[in-house]
Amino acid sequence: MLRLIVDIDGEVIRKVRPVIGYLHTGIEKTAESLRYQQAVTVTDRWDYLSPLFNNHSYALAVEKLMGVEVPPRAQALRVILSELCRISSHMIWLGTSGLEMGAISMLWYCLRERDKILDLNEEISGFRMHTSYIRPGGVFADATPRFLDLLDRFINSFPASIDEYESLLSENPIFKLRTQGIGYLSREDALQLGQTGPMLRGSGVNWDLRKSLPYSGYEKYEFEAAVETAGDCYARYKVRIKELREATKILRQALDTLPDGPINVDDRKLLPPPREELDTSMEALIHHFKLFTEGYSPPVGDAYAAVESGHGENGTYVVSDGTHKPRRVKFRSASFVNLQSTERMALGGMIADLIAIIGTIDAVMGDVDR
Repeated sequence: MLRLIVDIDGEVIRKVRPVIGYLHTGIEKTAESLRYQQAVTVTDRWDYLSPLFNNHSYALAVEKLMGVEVPPRAQALRVILSELCRISSHMIWLGTSGLEMGAISMLWYCLRERDKILDLNEEISGFRMHTSYIRPGGVFADATPRFLDLLDRFINSFPASIDEYESLLSENPIFKLRTQGIGYLSREDALQLGQTGPMLRGSGVNWDLRKSLPYSGYEKYEFEAAVETAGDCYARYKVRIKELREATKILRQALDTLPDGPINVDDRKLLPPPREELDTSMEALIHHFKLFTEGYSPPVGDAYAAVESGHGENGTYVVSDGTHKPRRVKFRSASFVNLQSTERMALGGMIADLIAIIGTIDAVMGDVDR
């Protein structure tokens, strides 16, 4: 799915040209052919390892167009599912990167923890990966008592798992030799190349949208943006490990302070009426029919909204022409932009270092090609 054409002098890298497009799916154009509420299902599939972030940025953009704000409980549930998604995404990165560096056991440990998160997804939405849980106007379903119990147990047990990962890698001499001083990206280069997420913060730039441009109530939670200054593969590893710990802190606060109340806006233009009203109210039945056959139509305008995904800035730009389908949908994918840094990090290094460099970007090719 990713091809690299590499010019080498012996084993020293002189030029790298990434070739992309092998996984192009046309998701943006597909979204433009669907009604606003239908497009949620295709957002799941562009960064297929972080579907909740895709849902989140799309929902925020549509809500900007519609001029609505979701209630506090829905915001808290969005934060919970997003932070679980961040951990799940980092588990795939950590497991596969460890495997490629020779730490084979890492993959099994990380998949073990990720499976607990997929169980949580299934409990609250009925789906393990592509949940379409965050939708314009709120969320798909309320948290069940079993979900809250599973979440509490996960929050309590996960810090010990992070300790286990660090004991295997952080002072492992082979892992450090393969990552320290490898794939250096300066602060200036990171900014010029538009890097975000761990790629940017690993080069010493303190920029995290949850802190810098808070959304969905993130300003209510106490946590730190993970920043390292070394700018190499090891620094980006440390950033992601710290993000795992900070995400756990956010989850604990969100669970302990989860407010009561509705999980969707009180706006019948956006959401179907409660199922029990369909048997007794002709107006509710008509509205249900019209919503699912015609959809809703935001006013003419455009909106951009971005969230901090596990890979960086995940944004959605939506243009409305006043009809029930978007005129234009454009996704700002972190992986696509971050992949630009491949050559800058690889030049002058050894061909064997490319494994660590590709891994440290953590590019999801569905996110690159769309």
